[in-house]
Amino acid sequence: MKKRLLAVALCCAINGAAYGADVRINGFASIVAGTATDDNMKLFDYEDDISFSNETMIALQISSDLGDGLSATGQLVARGSEDYDAEFAWAYISYDVSDSLRVSLGKMRLPLFRYSDFIEVGYAYRWVRPPTSVYSLNTPAPTGISLLYTSTIGNWDSSIQAVYGRTEGDFKAITNKDDGSLNDITGLNWTVSKDWLTLRASYMVAETTISLNNSAPLVGLSTLLKTYGLQEELNKLVIDKDDGTFLGLGFAIDYNNFLLDGEYTEVEAENSLLPEQSQYYVSVGYRMEDWTVHLTYEGNEDKHPTIRFNKVPETITLANGATVPLSTDPSNPNAPLVRDLLNGALRATHVDTNTLTLGARYDFHPSAAFKVDWSRQDNDLTNQDNDVIAVAIDLVF
Repeated sequence: MKKRLLAVALCCAINGAAYGADVRINGFASIVAGTATDDNMKLFDYEDDISFSNETMIALQISSDLGDGLSATGQLVARGSEDYDAEFAWAYISYDVSDSLRVSLGKMRLPLFRYSDFIEVGYAYRWVRPPTSVYSLNTPAPTGISLLYTSTIGNWDSSIQAVYGRTEGDFKAITNKDDGSLNDITGLNWTVSKDWLTLRASYMVAETTISLNNSAPLVGLSTLLKTYGLQEELNKLVIDKDDGTFLGLGFAIDYNNFLLDGEYTEVEAENSLLPEQSQYYVSVGYRMEDWTVHLTYEGNEDKHPTIRFNKVPETITLANGATVPLSTDPSNPNAPLVRDLLNGALRATHVDTNTLTLGARYDFHPSAAFKVDWSRQDNDLTNQDNDVIAVAIDLVF
């Protein structure tokens, strides 16, 4: 069905020329091969066997200038990790109200990060993949409205974007595939640049709901909390219409052949299983004609504050005065306590990693680049480390 949809979309785009529309079809692709060195620990979804499909993808972008400031854009993406089933990543219309103000409506990616607008276009950046500590927050593209205002402030170029919308679909939050939704997404990002310096800030809020149903242990824990009447702790476990916030700060320096950039983000869904998250990276690079070498350090820490733990009592007193343990089976003195299960669920979300990446890019063609990255991630919680080596060819056409 999705492949048939791709064919129909292409036919419509080509036929659009008959009606006088300026239709353009562009594409980009990344062919990536990678492997991890540790057979007991995944990294970037790589194991110790070489994979050619994990990060490989191809996309077509169809855009049409309808005249008088009106345009339409659609982007179809097929990923190797999803058996190359094509799907619309973007589909929106834009109207230029003036030379400075553009209004867009439809399905668009959230502008959370510096590379959000072209995160799929590997040719646009120097790594095989953007730093995953920051760029691991992947949400389904929302449907809504965007207002983009460009201007100059003194000698600075300024771009302010406001967005509003909602999205639902699959999230990688608790497991690799969880039903969820973000309602009333409201956000603002501001980018200013002058000569060799770019600064960026973004802030977004959303009503966040993510189902726990794909995790049997969490479903069981939720049932226990409800059975014992621990409604307050149940409400703090489930992710149901909780206030979600995102804060992002970034900078980029491109001076002669020297490159330096970084981003810092904070993510939180208040009073839920999701921990308080903070991520960052700093990357330095140097261009030498067709070659660019780079070194990147990134960190990721997700954790709940200590006040969230030990909120469930070990025992309860019945109406007859008897004291029984608050456990999975009160008749069994060795049964796990509900308090310990809840503490365990909160601790399971704790992440503390740092990653070092050394890589190189070779622009061997005006429309193609060869890349090689070596990454080592250290897990400070398990005292384990793992390496991934990946090579890629990124191209635009």
